[in-house]
Amino acid sequence: MRKNLLLPVAALLLGTLFLFLGNGLQGLLLPVRGTAEGYPTNILGFLGTSWASGFVLGCFFAPNVVKRIGHVRAFSVFTALIAIISLMTGVLIDPIWWVALRAVTGFATAGTSMIIESWLNERATNESRGVIFSLYIAITLVGVVGGQMMIPFGETSTTFFFMICGILYCVAMLPTLLSKAASPQPLKQVRLDLRGLYRNSPVSFLGILLIGTANGAFGTLGAVFGRQAGLSDSTVATMMSVAIFAGAVMQLPAGRVSDRVDRRYVLAALAAVGASAGLLLFVAEPSQVWIVMTLIAIYGAAANALYPIAVSHANDFATPEDFVKVSGGLLLLYGIGTIIGPTIGGPVMTAAGPYGLFMITAAAHMLITAYAIVRSRRRAPIPVAERETFSPVNAGAPTTPESLQLSPRAMPVDEPQNGGVDEEDEDKLEEEEKENEPV
Repeated sequence: MRKNLLLPVAALLLGTLFLFLGNGLQGLLLPVRGTAEGYPTNILGFLGTSWASGFVLGCFFAPNVVKRIGHVRAFSVFTALIAIISLMTGVLIDPIWWVALRAVTGFATAGTSMIIESWLNERATNESRGVIFSLYIAITLVGVVGGQMMIPFGETSTTFFFMICGILYCVAMLPTLLSKAASPQPLKQVRLDLRGLYRNSPVSFLGILLIGTANGAFGTLGAVFGRQAGLSDSTVATMMSVAIFAGAVMQLPAGRVSDRVDRRYVLAALAAVGASAGLLLFVAEPSQVWIVMTLIAIYGAAANALYPIAVSHANDFATPEDFVKVSGGLLLLYGIGTIIGPTIGGPVMTAAGPYGLFMITAAAHMLITAYAIVRSRRRAPIPVAERETFSPVNAGAPTTPESLQLSPRAMPVDEPQNGGVDEEDEDKLEEEEKENEPV
């Protein structure tokens, strides 16, 4: 039965795996190679700022590209752009070019992710939605970590890994382009209502902005920290993967506790643990690899478990039909935080040294702890019986608001009569889409 549920989306999920293998490899390769080339830490921080800015803009504007040329052609264009840029960065060893090209990569990554997510949503039934959503999140996580763990098997000083990235992206196109699945409906337009998000849950609003700041700083500059602290390329890859996996493992137990205890207390406790690990790294500056790895694992477990709990807290105060609107808005707010983090992280590391990275993360986590405690005194928690059940979220790989349509917590949708729409019918759907209010 499970096989029958997954067969219609097998090609899409296979393409997703190769896409995120490339994303994971390229995302770690650039800061590692840039550090070896002696690029300033400020510039390396802008790699993350540029990518995150492109990704957020892609969430807003990529749907227009898809509406204009169709899902298949748009997916081909976006993936080809990412592949071309991954090869260009291996040829143009120049920090300014890298920063500029990362913005295009971020935009195209948002486009490819939204297309895959909308395609999965179109092919999913109400029976298979939960399974497909969980598998999609797991594949993105495995892809990112798998891409990072390729680093120990080659030399980052050559063009080898840049070419591997290009190959992975090209392979990612094949399953989707060869699939006979009909094109889905046009993508929904994204709208960010900051006032509405803050009114719904001030803790989630500020918390997710700060979580994005800390995670964005570590995600971009963690590899730079590792290389400047004297770790080998293989150890850096392991360190970044350990942080992601520790967060993935921590999500479920922390989430289950938050189903029974005021989620703000859980947020405060996790943020305090993350701040403590960061402060220990910043103050002690340990040189032993096992100590660094242990503290990074503790940091990753706490830091990467914060986002889904903050989202669950926000949805406790939202109506079920607002799940996609609230969660999508928070996802974009998180993206804004990932723009801020590496932007300020680079100058701080330049001034305070590589361990200064954790001064940024610790400050963000301490603010979350303080604000969550203050707000817990001003607003009563939702009764346990009325809370939304915690749902894990992948904190190690980027997803777009389109993915939320797949979540079992989204409002059920009617199963499509024909499994999708043909390319020639998209013009009619575009006109109908314009009459609907953007979500």
